[in-house]
Amino acid sequence: MARDVIACERCPRLRAYCLEIARTRRAAFRDETYWGRPVPGFGDPGAWLFILGLAPAAHGGNRTGRIFTGDRSGDWLYGELYRQGFSNKPESRRAHDGLEVSGVYIAAAGRCAPPGNKPLPVELDRCREYLVREMAALPNLRVVLALGRIAFDSALRAREALGHAPLRPKPPFGHGAVAALPEGGWLLASYHPSQQNTSTGTLTVPMWRSVFTTARRLRDRGTVGS
Repeated sequence: MARDVIACERCPRLRAYCLEIARTRRAAFRDETYWGRPVPGFGDPGAWLFILGLAPAAHGGNRTGRIFTGDRSGDWLYGELYRQGFSNKPESRRAHDGLEVSGVYIAAAGRCAPPGNKPLPVELDRCREYLVREMAALPNLRVVLALGRIAFDSALRAREALGHAPLRPKPPFGHGAVAALPEGGWLLASYHPSQQNTSTGTLTVPMWRSVFTTARRLRDRGTVGS
């Protein structure tokens, strides 16, 4: 699966952008070799919690080769995973840095860093196969935690691609919103831990921690992707 993601060339606009960022680099990372390729999901094959983000950051996952790694969003995510007992380290700096997670799988709706952090709808459509395959490959999955509206919508479309009927009415997105899935399991929403959200107070530490508390409360109530 990871090999298929890494080798993907479906979106010429995204591939050109990622390679250009990898070539020019940010001054702070001038001496580093950027990953510059699509970023696969990462985590525990026995995960009960699937954390779904938007896409790799240009100088985060696109640089380091791991989702939510090397940027401020990742500091929030992996710091909280460590606090919650899901990981062996409080930070994620680069792929193959010794970080291990337990009970959690982490991926993004889009696998390439998009210009302006805004993937096109057609690009998300092309990427959805990978999300569907990952969800189907996690037999213990109970809760999908979607970080942001785009991830929330992508999770809903992925479950439909797995053969499940659309939810009617469509669940509204909002921080802490919970949708029960008829096939079993839960979709849980959170604001994305982007620097914009965390620096403005749109997402606070108590709000962030509350979604993990909710996820734990839901985890024994069904399965997703079956």
